Amino acid sequence: MKTLAILGSGHLGQQIAHYAISDGHYDKVVFFDDFSKESHSNGYQILGGSDKIEDEFKKNAFDYLLIGIGYKHLEKRKYFFDFFNGKIPFGKIVHTQSWVDSTAKISDGCVIYPSCCIDANAIISNNTIVNVACTIAHDTEIGKHCFLSPRVALAGFIKIQEMCILGINTIIIDNISINKNTQTGGGTVVISNITESGLYVGNPHRFIRQL
Repeated sequence: MKTLAILGSGHLGQQIAHYAISDGHYDKVVFFDDFSKESHSNGYQILGGSDKIEDEFKKNAFDYLLIGIGYKHLEKRKYFFDFFNGKIPFGKIVHTQSWVDSTAKISDGCVIYPSCCIDANAIISNNTIVNVACTIAHDTEIGKHCFLSPRVALAGFIKIQEMCILGINTIIIDNISINKNTQTGGGTVVISNITESGLYVGNPHRFIRQL
């Protein structure tokens, strides 16, 4: 019997819990949350704050951990992953309604939502969320701690560095490099390398401001 612990019991954490159980990846879910004063979230027990995670793991309260903190707090996602990495095993969820080529590599800590297509030799690095109906073409690499919104479409040979947020329906053409800490607005079409971190919107993409 495998139990998944999720740090963060808000909307993202609840989505991850739903897929963990409904898609048959784990038998049980528990939460940890630094802000909730409730004993349960959406029917799943909250065992305490992040300071209780290591103690509860030693008590065999769970087997794997995922970070359920959303895209508005990527620094916290990164902090907690780095803090617990090597101390506690990280899980992953690849929804069975997604297609993943056998040569693609999906690292620990990732969650792949339904209806995604991940092509040959694609790499999705630790602690990255790939939302509903994203397409990641061959030989594209996504760095750690990224968040892809629904229906993001990435062509081949793209390299996205860590801590990036790609807004809904973002399109990136092939052979593009995206600097770390970059965010795109909904419907952005990226047609050339992004070397300066910040917020980009439009078709073609244009720089709006630093984050």
